[in-house]
Amino acid sequence: MSPGSTMEQFFTASGVRLRRRGARPGAFNWLFLPGGPGIGAESLFGLADALDVPGTCWMVDLPGDGSNVSPPGAPANPHDVWPRVLIEAAQALPNCVYLGHSTGGMYLLSVPELESLLVGLVLVSTAPDAGWRAPFFEMTQRHPLPEVDAATRRYESERTDERLRDIAVASAEWNFTPEGVTEGRELLRRMPYNRAAVDWSDRNFDETYVHTWWPRTLPTLIISGAEDRIVQQTPWSRAAFQGPHILHRTVAGAAHFPWVERPEAVASAMREWVPRMTPRQ
Repeated sequence: MSPGSTMEQFFTASGVRLRRRGARPGAFNWLFLPGGPGIGAESLFGLADALDVPGTCWMVDLPGDGSNVSPPGAPANPHDVWPRVLIEAAQALPNCVYLGHSTGGMYLLSVPELESLLVGLVLVSTAPDAGWRAPFFEMTQRHPLPEVDAATRRYESERTDERLRDIAVASAEWNFTPEGVTEGRELLRRMPYNRAAVDWSDRNFDETYVHTWWPRTLPTLIISGAEDRIVQQTPWSRAAFQGPHILHRTVAGAAHFPWVERPEAVASAMREWVPRMTPRQ
C-alpha cells in the first residue's frame, strides 16, 4: 500500500489502535509510537513515509492518546493501562520492531517485557531517564519564547485540547532548526492533542522515569538530531548504552524531529541498520 492511501486499522484488547501506513515486501511489522505525550501518531506519518524499510508500517496510538479517544475495549480510565499496554501491540503481529519518538521511546524503555517480543528497537530523540528535563528547562530560560508563555497562560485558564495545540505550535522554534521551523510549525498545527494523556504522564511518569531495561542482544538503533534542544542526547554516549548490537547515528542539521529537516539521512541510517535484524517466522 502506498503512503497516504486509505489505512487499515485494528484495536488490541485494551484499545491500542494500529493503523497501517505503507507496506513493502518484507517480514517486519514496524510499530511507530509517538512522543508528546498527548500528540497523535499522525506526528510520525512523515517519518514512516520517508523510510523504505521492508515490511508494514503501523501507526500506534495508546488508548486515550491523540485522537484514539474511547476505543473499543479500553477501561473507563484508559490511562490506567499505560504504558504496559504496549505489550499488546507487540503481541498482535509477528516480527515487530518498535520505533519510539521522544516520550514514546521512554515508555518503551519502561516495559521490560518488550525485549523478548521484539526483533528490533529504534529510539528517536529520546532518553534513558528523566535527566533530560533540567537541561530542557534551562534551555527555555536561555531562549524564551513569549508566545509559549502566553499560550500556556491561556491553557491554564481553560484547559482544552485546542489550547494545548497552541502551546505546541508556539514552541516550534525549540523543536526545529531555523531551516525546518516553518514545516515543523505546520506539522504541529495539524496534530490531534489529548490533554488527559499529558496530565497522566505529568503525574505518573515524566519526572520519575528511569529505563527499566536495556537491550542485551536485541538489534537497536539510536537516532539523534545534532541540534535537538528538547531531549538532550549526550547520555547515549555512556558505556552502558554501547555494544555490537547497538548502532548510534547522529543526524547533522536536524533537531527533535530529525526526519523533518533530514529525511534522507534518517532513511539512510535505517537502511544501514535493518540488515542486523532477523525475522523469527
